[in-house]
Amino acid sequence: MSRLCIIGAKDAGNCTVDLQFSDQTTRRVDIGDFIRRHPHPQYNKYLDPRNFRRFEIEDGNIVWGKSWDLVFPVEQLHAGVIEG
Repeated sequence: MSRLCIIGAKDAGNCTVDLQFSDQTTRRVDIGDFIRRHPHPQYNKYLDPRNFRRFEIEDGNIVWGKSWDLVFPVEQLHAGVIEG
C-alpha cells in the first residue's frame, strides 16, 4: 500500500486550502480555524493572507515556515478535520 501524501495545494482564501492527495481525493480545509483555536505567536502570523500563501509541499506534507512552523498529519487533512 502506498503512502498517502499531498500532491497539490492551492490557497482558497480566508486561511483555507484546496488539497489534492495521492489517492486523487480533493478536500478544502480551513487551517484558520485551528490557528484561531490555538493562539500562539508562531501560528498567528499565518492568519495574515500574505504569510498564509507562503506554504510549500515538502515530503508529501503542506508546511508553513522554513522549519515547518505549521504542519498537520496528512490523514487529518485528508479527513478534513484538524484535531488538537
